[in-house]
Amino acid sequence: MDRATSAAANPTDADTQPEIATWMITLLAAACGIIVANLYYAQPLIGPIAAATGISPGAAGLIVTLAQVGYGLGLLFIVPAGDLLENRKLVVSLMVVTCLALIGAACASSASQFFSAAFVIGVSSVGAQVLVPYAAHMSRPETRGRAVGNVMSGLLMGILLARPLASLVADWFGWHAIFGLSALAIAVTALVLLRFLPMRRPPAGMRYGALLGSMWQLVKYTPVLRRRSLYHAMVFAAFSLFWTAVPLYLAGPTFNMSQTGIALFAFAGVIGVIAAPIAGRVADRGWSRPATGLAMLSVALAFLLAHFWEGGRTSSLAALLATAILLDFGVSANLVLSQRAIYALGGEIRSRLNGLFMATFFVGGATGSALGAWIYAYGGWRATSLLGLVFPALALLYYCTEFSNKLNHKR
Repeated sequence: MDRATSAAANPTDADTQPEIATWMITLLAAACGIIVANLYYAQPLIGPIAAATGISPGAAGLIVTLAQVGYGLGLLFIVPAGDLLENRKLVVSLMVVTCLALIGAACASSASQFFSAAFVIGVSSVGAQVLVPYAAHMSRPETRGRAVGNVMSGLLMGILLARPLASLVADWFGWHAIFGLSALAIAVTALVLLRFLPMRRPPAGMRYGALLGSMWQLVKYTPVLRRRSLYHAMVFAAFSLFWTAVPLYLAGPTFNMSQTGIALFAFAGVIGVIAAPIAGRVADRGWSRPATGLAMLSVALAFLLAHFWEGGRTSSLAALLATAILLDFGVSANLVLSQRAIYALGGEIRSRLNGLFMATFFVGGATGSALGAWIYAYGGWRATSLLGLVFPALALLYYCTEFSNKLNHKR
């Protein structure tokens, strides 16, 4: 085992190990994006998938929901195992399962086949959340935020690009093709990780049952985890609400955009992801608290713009695009700032902390997604943007309590 591999395998060596190489950061970022995108490919394809597999309109929502449920379960029951099992083997094993499930989705001809594949895709895609802490484990403390931010930019790119990419591929080759192409991408990525990713074996001594039991204690006695999880649950709810409702708004009579036009709009919104590496560098300088306030304020301002801007079709579309960029910027920054704070709590518990953090804000995202289509259908865009504003406003109110509470943990 070489020096970098040995250091990664032992978290206590983090202060003396060489800094993580740029190419390794790029590999981790790409792998996270490729994996997590699988959760979002089906969202713009609910109609054609339901028609092809005989899923009734009332059950069509399960096409996305089952993958989300699977992902949530994986966050709680698989990601914590990163504190127990050798990480490279765990990640590659999960990717093999993902690849097989994607092939099943690509070949599905019935509702039961697709639902089963979607659930397994969700469960196994948590491999991305085993990879993210790698950047923290392999980095020096003074550059940990930058490393995590760069990796998270890849994960966020996967989230934001999945929907427009799925729409374009489905237009050209049919909905089955995106799952087949993703299976190929996952297989190649797994082979690359198996070849280049260093082993990381957590310290021995805890059984799986005790590992899961310790998670409640982490929630109970780690105020930074609770605070950061709630912050991001609120802003991610706003993010999910926006990206669920805005395709409906763009396709409606105000803009009358085609599926390809909506995909191009989503591509443009990806500009906001540049906030991730910037936030990591800001956190490394010790400015996490003010940067967190600015990130959540950015999300609130985005919805204020969306709610109050009135103009012609062109100016309204420009304002909506500015909203998307500002929103993505704030959410990306807040995510990295939160993970930087949580990962600083200890290498031996990072996977459990990451699983709890991701599961909590995932609930926020699922809530936003569920409310997005409903509020738009019954209240239109004005009601949608107003509800979107409520989430960051609540987060900012909670943020204000930081200045009156004395937290004993570094943020």
